[in-house]
Amino acid sequence: MDSSEHGSSVTSPGVAIGGTLPPGLTEEEAEEIQVELTKVDDEIQTLRQVLVAKERHAAELKRRLGISPLSEIKQNINKGWHDVQCSNAYMRTSQTLGDLNRRVTSSNLYLSASATLEDIGRSDAYKRTQETLSQAGQMTSAAFSTMGSAIRNRFGEMRNSPSFKSFEDKVDNMKYKVMGRSNGEGDHSPTSNNAPF
Repeated sequence: MDSSEHGSSVTSPGVAIGGTLPPGLTEEEAEEIQVELTKVDDEIQTLRQVLVAKERHAAELKRRLGISPLSEIKQNINKGWHDVQCSNAYMRTSQTLGDLNRRVTSSNLYLSASATLEDIGRSDAYKRTQETLSQAGQMTSAAFSTMGSAIRNRFGEMRNSPSFKSFEDKVDNMKYKVMGRSNGEGDHSPTSNNAPF
């Protein structure tokens, strides 16, 4: 294996890229280092190949177990979220927000606003508005139901009309002619006498 394949800085044993040896390095030492570098580069290449083979094998095992990439991502997200929730920073933040929530909900402004909303909920105007909206919803639902029934009935009437029956006969006749010819049968359908085709 050529050392240039591995990106080493020595092109041939004993000669550096610039053509001279680094200071304090003999030609014999440079050759030993070059041999060792070649061995290490070969080991790196072998380990890469083994890693690729192991990754393929792991993917095959996961496939056989029914573990999809999507389920792996979901599992990683869940584990990451669990790790975040167990972290000190998250716990401190959660505690701080809890304390802040308790302070806000126990403040006079919050209690006053909450009481006002309760008063509004008990007011006659609110109840009338709620009833009106409920009735409007029921009326809208009934209107859509009636409209659906009318459309369904109209389609039923159309299907029973003479023009639709005539169209249906023409399609059946054409189907018979096409299917009869493909099966080697003659051109004598029950409706062929009055068919326009």
